[in-house]
Amino acid sequence: MKSRFDDVSLQCSKLTTRAYSTSFSLGIYFLNKKLRNPIYSIYGFVRFADEIVDSFEGFNKKYLLEKFKAETYEAIENKISLNPILNSFQQTVNHFQINLDLIETFLRSMEMDLEKTNYTNEKYEQYILGSAEVVGLMCLHVFTNGDKKNYEELKPFAMKLGAAFQKVNFVRDIKADYQILGRTYFPNIDIKTFSANDKYNIEKEIESDFKEALIGIKKLPSSSQGGVYLAYVYYNSLFKKIKRVPAQKIMNERIRISNGKKIGLMINSLFQYKLNLL
Repeated sequence: MKSRFDDVSLQCSKLTTRAYSTSFSLGIYFLNKKLRNPIYSIYGFVRFADEIVDSFEGFNKKYLLEKFKAETYEAIENKISLNPILNSFQQTVNHFQINLDLIETFLRSMEMDLEKTNYTNEKYEQYILGSAEVVGLMCLHVFTNGDKKNYEELKPFAMKLGAAFQKVNFVRDIKADYQILGRTYFPNIDIKTFSANDKYNIEKEIESDFKEALIGIKKLPSSSQGGVYLAYVYYNSLFKKIKRVPAQKIMNERIRISNGKKIGLMINSLFQYKLNLL
């Protein structure tokens, strides 16, 4: 029966999420049980595409991404794929009627990572939209479960949350992105002379995104609010830690939140959520 293969496919998406992201795994755990599997499926898809452009040195990344893209659309159209990650993803896309434009926009941003690009303001906004904001919208399709009015109301907040997460990642990974991958995402900044003022301007942008995103989190259905809030708390805590670190230290080490600290944040977030203290 295909259901067995579908279950194996889902387990692959779940394993991928847990292997690559402790923070998102914890956030997914605090979603309503019926929402967890679709979000695992979205994360697995996004992670595999990201791995192609970030990690597969020595291989033809352009070819691999084009093949992955073609197989993605075939899976969605045929409602099956022998790639378990894509099989799991197509189920979520078809069940929740996720707009194909979101997937296309995401994959377009992945294509941008194939080249060493100096990002202008326009390209920066385009990349943030595709790599982060539309991923938030894919998840929002799951969270609102066909309620189009609710989806439209929450759409701008979901995009801000995705943008905040991505920008925090950019600052955290600024050293590796520049030295290993040859990328500089923030426009109008020379990484060789990255200054306290450069860092401050980026932080003000992220603070604004987080502030708007929290408004939307408070409006989410109860089935998804706790898990999304936990992810928000984790990333906001990482951001606050980054803010305390001098610009030059950011260029020399990757700022992290320890697993012990993550557990503490989880407990505190759950406490705030249960007492309606958001």
